Amino acid sequence: MDVSLQQFKAEFFKALAHPMRIRILEVLCEGERNVNELQSIVGSEGSAVSQQLSVLRAKNLVNTVKEGTTVVYSLRDPLIKDLLAVARQIFDNHLVESISLLEGIRKEK
Repeated sequence: MDVSLQQFKAEFFKALAHPMRIRILEVLCEGERNVNELQSIVGSEGSAVSQQLSVLRAKNLVNTVKEGTTVVYSLRDPLIKDLLAVARQIFDNHLVESISLLEGIRKEK
């Protein structure tokens, strides 16, 4: 595999390596939002949301459009929605395995 592709993937996953950035992307999967809407939905103060949006912008994961004095954010690539859905499926699979393991342990007692 090409080293530049590996580097891109590593940087891409680093950009996803924060719970608030994941939550922001999940919200943007539902449609465009401005900072105030994101703050309200994410339930965090403005500076924290703005900081994470800055990382997402720097890694080209979100687009911005200025509408008057408001900046509106959207997903740069709609495939991010699919990626997050697959991550959820993987999480669910691990959860099912953990529950099965726990049930097995309980039966042994």
